[in-house]
Amino acid sequence: MANDKHIEKKNINYMAGDKHMVSEEHKENNEYIEGGKCKKTKEVTRTVEYSRTVQTRLVAPANLNGGGRLFGGDLLQMIDEVAAIVAKRHTGQTNVTTASIDNLIFKDGAYVDELLVLVGYITHVGNSSMEVRVDTYVENLNGERRPINRAYLVMVALDDTGRPKTVPRIKLLHENERAEWEAAEKRRGLRLERRIEGF
Repeated sequence: MANDKHIEKKNINYMAGDKHMVSEEHKENNEYIEGGKCKKTKEVTRTVEYSRTVQTRLVAPANLNGGGRLFGGDLLQMIDEVAAIVAKRHTGQTNVTTASIDNLIFKDGAYVDELLVLVGYITHVGNSSMEVRVDTYVENLNGERRPINRAYLVMVALDDTGRPKTVPRIKLLHENERAEWEAAEKRRGLRLERRIEGF
C-alpha cells in the first residue's frame, strides 16, 4: 500500500430526517441519513495511489485449460481478488462485494511457469460503489511485461448489516487519472442504460 495518508476535508455535512429518505442531493454530497437525528461527519478523500495494488502469481499446471493455456476462470478469480483488495484499502478495510464485471478483455494467453503481474487501482467512486481497473501482464526474465487482460469491476462497500455504505472520495492528481474518471463516467452511464433495458 502506498504511504500517503488520507486527507480529511474540513467541511462538515449536517444531516437530518429518516435514513430511508435519502435525496439525490445527499447522495451527490456523499451524505447519509441516520435515525432522524442531526449528525455531522467528516468527508474522507484518498488518492488513487493510496489503494493501488500489485500482485504477482506463478502460472501452475493446475491453472491450465485443455489447450495448455491459463484457464480464463482462474484468471478471473485472481482479478476479482485484486479488485477486492483495492476496494478494501480505499474504504479502510470495510466489507466489499463485486457488483459487476464489464469490459473483460482477453488479449493474449499465459502458460505454465510464466509470471503474472496484476495491477489494480480505483478509477471512479459513487456513493457506495467503486470502479476498479485491473491490468494483467506476463513478465519475462528481463522485467519486460506484455499485457494479456484488462478488466473493470464495480465493487460496493457494505456495513456490518450488509447494506451499502458510503465510500471515501478520490483526489485526482494527474491528467491520466482525470481521463480514467471521465471514461468511467461513460461506462457508468452505459451500465445504467443496460439496467433500464433489463440487462
